[in-house]
This record gives sequence, C-alpha cells and structure tokens, in this order.
Amino acid sequence: MKSTVVVYQSKSGFTEKYARWIAEDAQANLLEAGGAKLEDLARYDTIVYGGGLYIGGINGVKLITGHMKELENKKLIVFGVGASPCRPNVVEEVRKANFTDEIKGKIHFFLLRGGFDLSKCGLKDKMLMNMLKIKLGKAPDTDEDAKGMLACYEHPADFTSRDAIKPILDCIKNVE
Repeated sequence: MKSTVVVYQSKSGFTEKYARWIAEDAQANLLEAGGAKLEDLARYDTIVYGGGLYIGGINGVKLITGHMKELENKKLIVFGVGASPCRPNVVEEVRKANFTDEIKGKIHFFLLRGGFDLSKCGLKDKMLMNMLKIKLGKAPDTDEDAKGMLACYEHPADFTSRDAIKPILDCIKNVE
C-alpha cells in the first residue's frame, strides 16, 4: 500500500484544521512542518503540504519546492489556505507567485478558503493586518471582497469546509 503524509504550517489554525481532516480521511500520517525534515518526507510515496497564505506566498512551501530533486519520484500535492474566496484568477495568482513553470508541472495545487480571526494573529501579523485594514478603509471603491474582509475584523469568520478537501482526497487516491 502506498503511504501518505500530510505536512502543514499553520499560524491561525485554519490550515491545521484542513490538514487534520485530510490526514484523517486519507488515513495518512500528520506532521507539523516545523518538525519535519527531508528524511521524514522521503519515506512516503505521497506528500501533501499545506500552508497559509501571507501576501500571496504559501507559508513554508520551500520545504517542498526547495527539495524538488530529492522528491522527484514522489506524488506532491500542495494546498494554500487564505481568507479570500478561491476564484480562478486568485488560484492562478497564488500558483504563479509560488511555483516556477518547471515546478508547476510536478505539483498538484489546490487553494482552500480558511478564515480570519485577528485574535489568533501574532503581534507582527496584527500590525500588518491593521495596516491592511486602514488601506482597505481608505479605498474609494471598495469591492465586495474588501468589505467582507473589513467585516471580519469585528466578527471573526471561519469559511473552512470539509467538502473543500474532496478534490485533494481524489488526487491522493488517483494513480499517475
């Protein structure tokens, strides 16, 4: 039987929630990225990596992208988790910001909607998020996404959905 590991890096808990669901449903091992080493990953046939989005970057994804040569015979699945809706143009922007053209063909990528809770942010992230709040509030033509984000400052939101992991689970099961 092929073995699978789900590795994640989460600051506010939304990525961890998805990682736990994926590991549970795929009967995979679960590792926090901070404790994962290349040798740990090399033991598995399928590696699923999840990280939160920070200014378009997937937190900690270099654990995978920085070791493509060593992981070339593995099935690699990466998921990013952000507060914004997962529209096709957003998915493509995140893919482009995190993967070279060469890597894009070797990684299965998914974007999942997480949530936003300022109380779960560290001091540095709170400062950055408050700067974003000011910027959004001053924008002359605030769109619906920005209005939704501003509302989350007052009322934390959790958009996670167990149904959202189905394509990832299908990808894990499909033999290439």
